[in-house]
Amino acid sequence: MQSLKGKTALITGASRGIGKAAARALAKEGVHLGLIATSQKSLQEIIEELSDADISFASAGVDISKEEEVQQAVKQLEDELGAFDIIINNAGIGTKGDFLDISTEEWEKVFQVNVMGTVHITKAALPGMMKKNKGDIINISSMSGLKGTKGSSAYSASKFAVLGLSESLMQEVRHYNIRVSALTPSLVETDLTRGDGERNPDKFMQAEDLAEYMVSQLKLEQRTFIKTAAMWGTNPF
Repeated sequence: MQSLKGKTALITGASRGIGKAAARALAKEGVHLGLIATSQKSLQEIIEELSDADISFASAGVDISKEEEVQQAVKQLEDELGAFDIIINNAGIGTKGDFLDISTEEWEKVFQVNVMGTVHITKAALPGMMKKNKGDIINISSMSGLKGTKGSSAYSASKFAVLGLSESLMQEVRHYNIRVSALTPSLVETDLTRGDGERNPDKFMQAEDLAEYMVSQLKLEQRTFIKTAAMWGTNPF
Protein backbone atom coordinates (compact mmCIF):
# COMPACT_ATOMS: atom_id res chain seq x y z
CA MET A 1 0.00 0.00 0.00
CA GLN A 2 1.29 3.47 -0.84
CA SER A 3 1.22 6.48 1.43
CA LEU A 4 -0.99 9.43 0.53
CA LYS A 5 0.90 11.91 2.70
CA GLY A 6 1.91 15.04 0.80
CA LYS A 7 -0.39 14.43 -2.16
CA THR A 8 -2.95 17.00 -3.28
CA ALA A 9 -6.64 16.33 -3.84
CA LEU A 10 -9.38 18.31 -5.55
CA ILE A 11 -12.84 17.54 -4.13
CA THR A 12 -16.14 18.90 -5.45
CA GLY A 13 -19.23 19.14 -3.30
CA ALA A 14 -16.78 19.33 -0.42
CA SER A 15 -18.94 21.20 2.07
CA ARG A 16 -21.29 18.35 2.96
CA GLY A 17 -22.11 14.68 2.58
CA ILE A 18 -19.67 12.43 0.75
CA GLY A 19 -17.38 15.31 -0.24
CA LYS A 20 -17.05 16.52 3.33
CA ALA A 21 -16.39 12.99 4.58
CA ALA A 22 -13.73 12.55 1.89
CA ALA A 23 -12.05 15.80 2.95
CA ARG A 24 -11.94 14.63 6.56
CA ALA A 25 -10.57 11.21 5.64
CA LEU A 26 -7.88 12.55 3.30
CA ALA A 27 -6.83 15.22 5.80
CA LYS A 28 -6.09 12.43 8.28
CA GLU A 29 -3.80 10.90 5.66
CA GLY A 30 -1.85 14.15 5.24
CA VAL A 31 -3.31 15.06 1.84
CA HIS A 32 -3.38 18.76 0.90
CA LEU A 33 -6.91 19.77 -0.05
CA GLY A 34 -8.40 21.89 -2.80
CA LEU A 35 -12.09 22.19 -1.97
CA ILE A 36 -14.92 23.29 -4.24
CA ALA A 37 -18.58 23.89 -3.40
CA THR A 38 -21.21 26.44 -4.32
CA SER A 39 -20.80 28.25 -0.99
CA GLN A 40 -17.42 29.64 0.04
CA LYS A 41 -18.76 30.13 3.57
CA SER A 42 -19.55 26.44 3.98
CA LEU A 43 -16.07 25.55 2.75
CA GLN A 44 -14.52 27.80 5.35
CA GLU A 45 -16.37 25.86 8.04
CA ILE A 46 -14.82 22.54 7.00
CA ILE A 47 -11.38 24.17 6.72
CA GLU A 48 -11.73 25.52 10.25
CA GLU A 49 -12.82 22.08 11.46
CA LEU A 50 -9.68 20.50 9.96
CA SER A 51 -7.32 23.34 10.87
CA ASP A 52 -5.29 21.15 13.23
CA ALA A 53 -4.25 18.89 10.36
CA ASP A 54 -0.71 19.48 9.12
CA ILE A 55 -1.80 20.18 5.55
CA SER A 56 -2.47 23.08 3.20
CA PHE A 57 -5.94 24.18 2.12
CA ALA A 58 -7.30 26.12 -0.83
CA SER A 59 -10.96 26.60 -1.63
CA ALA A 60 -13.28 28.16 -4.18
CA GLY A 61 -17.01 28.77 -4.23
CA VAL A 62 -18.06 27.99 -7.78
CA ASP A 63 -20.96 26.73 -9.84
CA ILE A 64 -19.40 23.68 -11.52
CA SER A 65 -21.99 23.77 -14.30
CA LYS A 66 -20.25 26.91 -15.64
CA GLU A 67 -17.05 26.05 -17.48
CA GLU A 68 -15.38 29.47 -17.30
CA GLU A 69 -15.90 29.67 -13.53
CA VAL A 70 -14.45 26.18 -13.14
CA GLN A 71 -11.38 26.97 -15.24
CA GLN A 72 -10.66 30.06 -13.16
CA ALA A 73 -11.26 28.25 -9.86
CA VAL A 74 -9.05 25.27 -10.68
CA LYS A 75 -6.25 27.56 -11.86
CA GLN A 76 -6.50 29.45 -8.57
CA LEU A 77 -6.31 26.23 -6.56
CA GLU A 78 -3.38 24.92 -8.62
CA ASP A 79 -1.54 28.21 -8.12
CA GLU A 80 -1.85 27.66 -4.37
CA LEU A 81 -1.34 23.89 -4.14
CA GLY A 82 0.26 22.78 -7.39
CA ALA A 83 -1.15 20.25 -9.85
CA PHE A 84 -3.47 17.71 -8.29
CA ASP A 85 -2.72 14.06 -7.67
CA ILE A 86 -6.34 13.17 -6.89
CA ILE A 87 -9.66 14.39 -8.29
CA ILE A 88 -12.90 13.37 -6.57
CA ASN A 89 -15.89 14.39 -8.68
CA ASN A 90 -18.59 14.17 -6.05
CA ALA A 91 -20.87 17.19 -6.52
CA GLY A 92 -24.31 16.30 -7.75
CA ILE A 93 -28.00 17.11 -7.56
CA GLY A 94 -31.15 15.07 -7.99
CA THR A 95 -34.74 15.48 -9.00
CA LYS A 96 -37.69 13.16 -8.61
CA GLY A 97 -40.94 12.80 -10.48
CA ASP A 98 -42.62 10.99 -13.30
CA PHE A 99 -40.97 11.45 -16.66
CA LEU A 100 -43.69 13.73 -18.03
CA ASP A 101 -43.66 15.87 -14.90
CA ILE A 102 -39.94 16.68 -14.96
CA SER A 103 -39.46 19.93 -16.84
CA THR A 104 -36.87 20.45 -19.54
CA GLU A 105 -35.21 23.00 -17.26
CA GLU A 106 -34.88 20.38 -14.51
CA TRP A 107 -33.40 17.87 -16.94
CA GLU A 108 -30.87 20.41 -18.15
CA LYS A 109 -29.87 21.45 -14.63
CA VAL A 110 -29.30 17.85 -13.52
CA PHE A 111 -27.12 17.15 -16.55
CA GLN A 112 -25.27 20.45 -16.30
CA VAL A 113 -24.22 19.68 -12.71
CA ASN A 114 -23.89 15.90 -12.63
CA VAL A 115 -22.38 15.35 -16.05
CA MET A 116 -20.98 18.60 -17.39
CA GLY A 117 -19.75 19.61 -13.95
CA THR A 118 -17.66 16.44 -13.90
CA VAL A 119 -16.46 17.22 -17.42
CA HIS A 120 -15.52 20.82 -16.58
CA ILE A 121 -13.60 19.93 -13.42
CA THR A 122 -11.75 17.06 -15.08
CA LYS A 123 -10.84 19.05 -18.19
CA ALA A 124 -9.45 21.85 -16.00
CA ALA A 125 -7.36 19.66 -13.68
CA LEU A 126 -6.37 16.75 -15.95
CA PRO A 127 -3.57 18.50 -17.90
CA GLY A 128 -1.60 19.10 -14.69
CA MET A 129 -2.08 15.49 -13.71
CA MET A 130 -0.92 14.28 -17.13
CA LYS A 131 2.27 16.31 -16.76
CA LYS A 132 2.94 14.43 -13.52
CA ASN A 133 2.35 11.18 -15.42
CA LYS A 134 0.38 9.78 -12.49
CA GLY A 135 -2.85 10.34 -10.63
CA ASP A 136 -6.30 9.22 -9.58
CA ILE A 137 -9.76 10.33 -10.64
CA ILE A 138 -12.76 9.05 -8.70
CA ASN A 139 -16.20 9.83 -10.10
CA ILE A 140 -19.21 9.32 -7.85
CA SER A 141 -22.04 7.74 -9.80
CA SER A 142 -24.84 5.77 -8.15
CA MET A 143 -26.71 2.48 -8.23
CA SER A 144 -29.16 4.60 -10.22
CA GLY A 145 -26.44 4.69 -12.87
CA LEU A 146 -26.67 0.90 -13.15
CA LYS A 147 -30.42 0.44 -12.88
CA GLY A 148 -33.15 2.94 -13.60
CA THR A 149 -36.03 3.22 -11.16
CA LYS A 150 -39.49 4.74 -11.28
CA GLY A 151 -39.45 8.48 -10.70
CA SER A 152 -35.71 9.00 -11.22
CA SER A 153 -35.34 9.23 -15.00
CA ALA A 154 -33.29 12.45 -15.07
CA TYR A 155 -31.03 11.55 -12.16
CA SER A 156 -30.55 7.99 -13.35
CA ALA A 157 -29.75 9.08 -16.90
CA SER A 158 -27.13 11.53 -15.60
CA LYS A 159 -25.48 8.86 -13.48
CA PHE A 160 -25.43 6.40 -16.40
CA ALA A 161 -23.63 9.16 -18.30
CA VAL A 162 -21.04 9.52 -15.55
CA LEU A 163 -20.27 5.80 -15.87
CA GLY A 164 -19.85 6.07 -19.64
CA LEU A 165 -17.60 9.09 -19.23
CA SER A 166 -15.51 7.29 -16.61
CA GLU A 167 -15.08 4.18 -18.78
CA SER A 168 -13.98 6.12 -21.84
CA LEU A 169 -11.68 8.47 -19.94
CA MET A 170 -10.07 5.53 -18.18
CA GLN A 171 -9.09 4.04 -21.54
CA GLU A 172 -7.59 7.34 -22.68
CA VAL A 173 -5.50 8.28 -19.67
CA ARG A 174 -4.31 4.95 -18.28
CA HIS A 175 -1.28 5.39 -20.57
CA TYR A 176 -0.33 8.33 -18.34
CA ASN A 177 -0.55 6.09 -15.24
CA ILE A 178 -3.79 7.85 -14.30
CA ARG A 179 -6.40 5.62 -12.72
CA VAL A 180 -10.06 6.48 -13.33
CA SER A 181 -12.61 4.82 -11.08
CA ALA A 182 -16.36 5.12 -10.66
CA LEU A 183 -18.25 4.36 -7.46
CA THR A 184 -21.89 3.27 -7.59
CA PRO A 185 -23.18 3.33 -4.01
CA SER A 186 -26.70 2.43 -3.05
CA LEU A 187 -28.57 4.87 -0.81
CA VAL A 188 -26.19 6.91 1.34
CA GLU A 189 -27.49 8.86 4.32
CA THR A 190 -26.70 12.45 3.29
CA ASP A 191 -28.49 15.80 3.09
CA LEU A 192 -29.65 14.79 -0.40
CA THR A 193 -31.41 11.61 0.80
CA ARG A 194 -32.24 12.28 4.45
CA GLY A 195 -35.93 11.84 5.18
CA ASP A 196 -36.41 9.76 2.02
CA GLY A 197 -39.18 7.41 3.17
CA GLU A 198 -39.81 5.59 6.42
CA ARG A 199 -36.55 3.89 7.36
CA ASN A 200 -33.88 3.65 10.00
CA PRO A 201 -31.09 5.99 8.83
CA ASP A 202 -28.54 4.33 11.10
CA LYS A 203 -28.80 1.13 9.06
CA PHE A 204 -28.04 2.86 5.76
CA MET A 205 -24.60 3.47 4.37
CA GLN A 206 -22.95 6.63 5.68
CA ALA A 207 -20.78 9.11 3.81
CA GLU A 208 -17.88 8.08 6.04
CA ASP A 209 -18.13 4.53 4.70
CA LEU A 210 -17.50 5.74 1.15
CA ALA A 211 -14.68 8.00 2.30
CA GLU A 212 -12.99 5.09 4.07
CA TYR A 213 -13.27 2.99 0.95
CA MET A 214 -11.86 5.75 -1.27
CA VAL A 215 -8.81 6.11 0.97
CA SER A 216 -8.18 2.37 0.79
CA GLN A 217 -8.54 2.41 -2.98
CA LEU A 218 -6.17 5.35 -3.38
CA LYS A 219 -3.58 3.52 -1.30
CA LEU A 220 -3.40 0.63 -3.75
CA GLU A 221 -0.03 0.37 -5.47
CA GLN A 222 -0.01 2.42 -8.66
CA ARG A 223 0.20 -0.67 -10.86
CA THR A 224 -3.41 -1.63 -10.15
CA PHE A 225 -6.80 -0.02 -9.60
CA ILE A 226 -10.49 -0.79 -9.16
CA LYS A 227 -12.43 0.38 -12.22
CA THR A 228 -15.89 0.33 -10.67
CA ALA A 229 -17.17 -0.50 -7.21
CA ALA A 230 -20.75 -1.02 -6.08
CA MET A 231 -21.27 -0.42 -2.37
CA TRP A 232 -24.47 -1.55 -0.64
CA GLY A 233 -25.92 -1.26 2.82
CA THR A 234 -25.83 -4.71 4.42
CA ASN A 235 -29.34 -4.85 5.90
CA PRO A 236 -31.04 -1.45 5.65
CA PHE A 237 -34.65 -2.58 5.52
